[in-house]
Formats: sequence, C-alpha cells, structure tokens
Amino acid sequence: MSLLGLFKRPGPTGFGYNSSAEQVTDGLDLGGRTYLLTGANSGLGEETMGVLVARGARVLAAARTLEKATAAATAAGGDVVPIACELSEPDAVRAAVRAVVDTGFELDGIIANAGIMALPDRTVHHGLELQFLTNHIGHFLLVMGLLDRLTKDARVVVLSSAAHTGTYPEGIRLDDLDAAGGYSGWGAYGQSKLANLLFVRELARRLPEGQTAYAVHPGVIATNLSRHMPGIVQTLFGSLGPVLALKSVGQGAATTCYCAVHPGAVSGSGGYWADCNVAKSSKHGADDGLARALWDKTMTLVDAL
Repeated sequence: MSLLGLFKRPGPTGFGYNSSAEQVTDGLDLGGRTYLLTGANSGLGEETMGVLVARGARVLAAARTLEKATAAATAAGGDVVPIACELSEPDAVRAAVRAVVDTGFELDGIIANAGIMALPDRTVHHGLELQFLTNHIGHFLLVMGLLDRLTKDARVVVLSSAAHTGTYPEGIRLDDLDAAGGYSGWGAYGQSKLANLLFVRELARRLPEGQTAYAVHPGVIATNLSRHMPGIVQTLFGSLGPVLALKSVGQGAATTCYCAVHPGAVSGSGGYWADCNVAKSSKHGADDGLARALWDKTMTLVDAL
C-alpha cells in the first residue's frame, strides 16, 4: 500500500482508493455477458480483461493491431475475441465496429480504456491534435457506431482522468482542435480527458432508460501510458511511486470494473467517478452547455473524417 493509501477510507459504496478490481467484482457472476474493451493488451486494460474473464464474461479485446489483440486474448484465456482497433484512424475504427457487429454478440458494456498521454510535441493527424483524435474522437466513433448493439441495461465506461482539471483555460478549444494556436502536451492531454468526461455527460442524457454511462478517473498508476514522459519521471514512477502515492494496476482498474458491472453504480450514470465513488469534476466537467457544444462539434468532425 502506498503512503497516500494509508490515509484513504472507503466511500459511500463501501469501496475506495485501496479497493482492487477483484474486490469490487467479488461474488458477481458475469456468465453470458459480453464486454468490448479497448487497450486490452496492457496495463489497466489487461487487468480489467483478466478480472472480467475470471467472473465469467466474454470479452471482445480491442488493441491497435490484430496481432496485439490476439496475443492479449491468448494470454487471458477464457472466452476472448480479438478485435483490431487503431483509434487514431477513423476508417480502422469503423472496421472495428463492423468486426464487432460480425461477431453477432450484443454488448452488455463498452469500456473505452485505451489512450495516449502527454505527447511532447504537437502532432496533427486528420487535421486534429493526436491526443484529442485518439482519446476522444476514436472512442466517440466506436461507441456511437455500436449503440444499436447495446443490451437494454448496457453500460458505457470511458476512462477520463483527474488531468481533465489541467486543460486549457477555456476547457475545450473548439475552434483550435489542431492546436495551431499553441500546444502544451499536458494541456492537450487534459483537453482530451475533459472531452471524455463531457462525452459521457451528454451520452448519458441521450441514452434510453436502462442504459448508463460513466467517466472514470482510475488514479495515478505506473503503466506504459507514461511512455512519453521524460526518462527521469518514469524512473521516479518506477522506484518511488508505489511507496509514495501510486496505485497498483489492480487498484487502478477497480473504478472501471465497479462502474462496468457492479449493481451499485447504476444511480451514478453521467457522473465522474474516482476511487469507486462519484467524485466532483472541474467546473468545465460539469458544464452541460460545453458538453452539448462538444457533441455537436464532434458530430461535424466525424462526418468529415
């Protein structure tokens, strides 16, 4: 347990900072249920998949390439179907949607777990800053393309981050999504994570009764998501992080798994979750007007991609 974890107590759900994905799913039987999971081949995705499979679920394991997805599926065992899904390529996401539809399975949940973080240099692809394109647009395309495959009580879980509080002052730069007006690696990452949160907020409002959506902050975990950070920071993450503050991967996947499958999460649809409980977001994260504006902008963008 980290030093920070010593001071954390469970929240209203009975779970909290120190809870693991195995603990929050203990006793749940997910037999007959099917979940689509992006980023299934490493880190939080790999842990989430392992726990879902252990509880009897079928997982459609999405990774950037079919080779990576297949390797992850083989390692996980159980009923796992590999799916190729390169989130930064709209055509590849649309192909992933078709591949999921072709399986014939209805989805009890979509877990939008994959992402990239804090790219040191401005990178533009398809006219959009790459973190915004990958983390938000890619998952928006995937989820929206599969809405008609959701069961009547399906859940959509999108990994946001506390980093959404560190976005640009205006929240989402809707008129500068290629970052031509100035780029900050962390600002752009925060913007993409705020977009994930606002997507969930608006999606939950639009979903039919019975279906739910959640934005999740997993906590700070030393995974390969930090691969673009300076070497000294990665070294500190590896040596001091577990002692000082970082969650284990199992703890990091707990909120995702709780929102995806636990009966207690139903009442928190549309909310921002951390440590297995509803949490307070930034003022931008609670801005319904910004959520609607982002939705409209995103619809225009994806129609052109």
